[in-house]
Amino acid sequence: MRKQEFLDALRKKLSGLPKLDVEERLAFYGESIDDRVEEGCTEEDAVATLGSVEEIAAEILGEIPLFKLAKERIRPKRRMRAWEIVFLSLGAPIWLSLAVAAIAVILSLYVSLWSVVVSLWSVFAALVACALSGAFVCVGLAATGSGATGLAMLAAGLVCAGLAIFLFFGCLAATKGAVWLAKKILLGMKLCFLGKEET
Repeated sequence: MRKQEFLDALRKKLSGLPKLDVEERLAFYGESIDDRVEEGCTEEDAVATLGSVEEIAAEILGEIPLFKLAKERIRPKRRMRAWEIVFLSLGAPIWLSLAVAAIAVILSLYVSLWSVVVSLWSVFAALVACALSGAFVCVGLAATGSGATGLAMLAAGLVCAGLAIFLFFGCLAATKGAVWLAKKILLGMKLCFLGKEET
């Protein structure tokens, strides 16, 4: 792919973003390609080193704040007609309550996801505490002459320690998964505000 083809494809992928941001990014990648060409690369090689257009567009979209996209997208392109204002006003009890309900459901699902992650970490902390207390109680019972009970407490502490080790990796995976999902949700919300440019 040559420079102009790359820039055109990138412009198409970024359509709907604020025009100033699109122009800045295109200028940046155009200069990057020019710099590599001056170093002796061909245009095709210079474009290939940048990566795919989809990856670059996703990275750029990830960097732009959501409020900026919403502000750009919600900005009215024309004045509303009187009948549109009347229909919006009359329909507000319905569409506003549905919008609030949808936001509440989405927010509750998101909070529930993170509460599961926090609960897993709490269970991990409880298992670690049980393992440590089992070791301390074992020493205390052994010192008072209750060796069999102390040994049982040590065994229980070791079981808790083993479960804590396994749960640690599960908690780590759950946390990474929740962060990944949160990023995907944010990217999806940004894509909702991203529309095709009107020509």
